[in-house]
Amino acid sequence: MTEPRWGLTLPLVGVPLADHRDLVRELPALGWTDVWTAETAGTDAFTPLALAAEWEPRLRLGTAIVPAQTRGPGLLAMSAATLAELAPGRFVLGIGASSPVIVTNWNAVPFDRPFQRVRDALRFLRATFAGTKVDEQYETFAVRRFRLERVPATPPRIVLAALRPGMLRLAAREADGAITNWLSAADVPKVRAALGDGPELVARVFVCPTENADLARTVGRHLITSYLTVPAYAEFHRWLGRGKALREMWERWAAGDRHGAAAAVPEEVVDDLLVHGDPVSCRRRVREYAESGVDTPVVMIVPADTDQFHAVRALSPDGAPSTWHPATGGELAGR
Repeated sequence: MTEPRWGLTLPLVGVPLADHRDLVRELPALGWTDVWTAETAGTDAFTPLALAAEWEPRLRLGTAIVPAQTRGPGLLAMSAATLAELAPGRFVLGIGASSPVIVTNWNAVPFDRPFQRVRDALRFLRATFAGTKVDEQYETFAVRRFRLERVPATPPRIVLAALRPGMLRLAAREADGAITNWLSAADVPKVRAALGDGPELVARVFVCPTENADLARTVGRHLITSYLTVPAYAEFHRWLGRGKALREMWERWAAGDRHGAAAAVPEEVVDDLLVHGDPVSCRRRVREYAESGVDTPVVMIVPADTDQFHAVRALSPDGAPSTWHPATGGELAGR
């Protein structure tokens, strides 16, 4: 087994972009290999990576993910090609279907045939990154005589957000890998089996570095209800076998009882899906994802009662948690 990559989700929650510069420059020395972004209602996915590309040339950069429907095909290609030019050979474009809330409610775009739209976007991007003039009627959109003016010398790898067998198989056939989310290490073999052994599997791992288990579980229940009530995530967890455990949460959510939905998330589900505890136990659990078949675990720090900058250092492969103080994050020996 090759040594896995070790990714970090940036920007950190509530931290201004400009305040990340020194931390980003420190990441490779701590053992972090990757920086990955997301795109919901905070920063866009590309700008933080453009900054990171200039701040630290040793990191691999990735989007996890850019919705395939919120940008036109040409604009999506241009944004990705720009990052690929800034960071040749170091940029991975992750695209996915996203959700009706993000696509329709927030961006005024119909959430129509998400699987087909992701597939068509993937095929368009492959062609345009190769320098082809695209004049094509796809199933979900048409592009007329588009050609990138700045074709990246090294085309970005493309990976797909994939939660169930159909998208995982598409990722295996036509992309360079898959990105998955909100699963336990024990769930990874089922996802890996659907993807196959060759393509890269990236997994975002939510980590709450606190020894206050009650606080972590409270935070985790609210996160789980906000994510796993989205239809695609609900179906994902039914496929993984959590239908019975999460039924009451879904029923209460559908009835408009948000507080009751959070209270209905079983403790064992929270502990499965949210890594929490001291840095040593958190790092051990993140490594379990790699041991189960994930090539690139990407840590998403969920802040609770610790300083996020210290958490980044303590959770890294080369972290030194011996002087970790749960209340503040502490100063780390040798840093």
